[in-house]
Amino acid sequence: MRSPSGRLGAVAVILGLALLSGQAAGAGVNLPPTREIRLPSGATLLLAEKHDVPLVAFHAWLRGGSLTDPAGKEGVAALTAEMLRKGAGKRSAREIADAADGVGGALETGATMEVSWVSGEFLSRDHSLMLELLADLLRRPSFPDSEFAKLQARSIEAIAAEKDDPSNVLPAYGQAYFFREHPYGRPSDGDEGTLKGITREDVLRSYRENYGGDRLIFSMVGDFDSRAMERKLRAALGDWAAAPARLEPVPPTESASGRHVLLIEKPGAVETNIWIGNLGVSRTDPDRNAIDVGNTYFGGRFTSLLNTALRIESGLAYGAGCQLLRRTLPGTVTISFATATENTERAIELALETQERFRREALDRGALASVRAYIEGLFPTRIETGRQIAARLAELSFYQLPADEVSGYVGRIAATDSMEVSAVARRVYPSREDLTFVLIGDAAKLRPLARRLGPTVEASIELPLMETRAIGASTPGRR
Repeated sequence: MRSPSGRLGAVAVILGLALLSGQAAGAGVNLPPTREIRLPSGATLLLAEKHDVPLVAFHAWLRGGSLTDPAGKEGVAALTAEMLRKGAGKRSAREIADAADGVGGALETGATMEVSWVSGEFLSRDHSLMLELLADLLRRPSFPDSEFAKLQARSIEAIAAEKDDPSNVLPAYGQAYFFREHPYGRPSDGDEGTLKGITREDVLRSYRENYGGDRLIFSMVGDFDSRAMERKLRAALGDWAAAPARLEPVPPTESASGRHVLLIEKPGAVETNIWIGNLGVSRTDPDRNAIDVGNTYFGGRFTSLLNTALRIESGLAYGAGCQLLRRTLPGTVTISFATATENTERAIELALETQERFRREALDRGALASVRAYIEGLFPTRIETGRQIAARLAELSFYQLPADEVSGYVGRIAATDSMEVSAVARRVYPSREDLTFVLIGDAAKLRPLARRLGPTVEASIELPLMETRAIGASTPGRR
């Protein structure tokens, strides 16, 4: 990824993230100036001094994530990321944990669909220990056999336990059924079947192929001198070789036409968990600010149209919302909620009526003002700590977003009008004729309704997710 100036080598670029204009009470956010440096390894460093508290926080993002999982090995990138803390350098898993805990630090690892990551926060006086641990985790993990066996067993058990509450797994089933064979349909954490088939050698291969300096975006925020920290980071990471494997481009995502229904049997269920959606937008959609306003109004807060209809006024659900999964390419836009089995048809119809009303009717002046104030008030709380700021800086770099993505956000929200929201409502949110449904519940009671909603395939929640995905992929006439 190129730096904003387009030059390689040591580059110090002030991103210009500054105090927000404060157009709503409490909306001002002070983001420190940030230096961007490109290391010989290809790593991008983002260093922001923030001296109000004696803390240093960082995020290390490596491009790839679970998109690099080989077919049949879904979950290997997630296991690899978790294993980084299970032994690195001369330390065991226990010794890594004790080193961080002993100074009151935090150190975490993980993987998402597009990124593997290490994150942490330490007192500024302990930054040398922090850098030592970071370099060991990224460059010298040992992947002990015993730790791998324990992590693999716990991961399989966790997936099985999550199915006790279908709301935990509903989004994964929705993505798998909607995207089918597309990489976005694969579970980042794998499933019981794929995890069981992963070996320590698979984890080693995933690490060797996909970890390297050319994939690293490293952001640090806190009480340090950026010039001195740059020298230390160059020593720790500057000669890190590139990852051997090529990052394959993700194929385009596509919307689905018509109705498609996946009915998942959950033995003994007394309620139905419901996922309704289609293709949404990417993280960099040009109308993303109007989309934020529109989705907050429709399904993004307690007093949203959806929650008002399904919980506050009708009592059909404990809560209902609309989620936009925004990645490099468009993810899904989905309505989700749970309702008593006997209320399933009524609740679904009310949700669809509410979405159609949102697509059809413009926000009035009072509603628009309320949503703007809500977003402007909440926004500062999401980027006030060093760790939050470091995460936002890494995100900006990863998606190649402009510097004013943060500094101008409140102003753009304040300037969004109802016509813009109406336009994105019609463009982003699907019509009721083009919807994918996932229903988890008592299949015998739900089957007639499912078939009225559209062509239906069935599976059991006891099946591994990838087997359910295969059932959906075999359905004719999907797109």
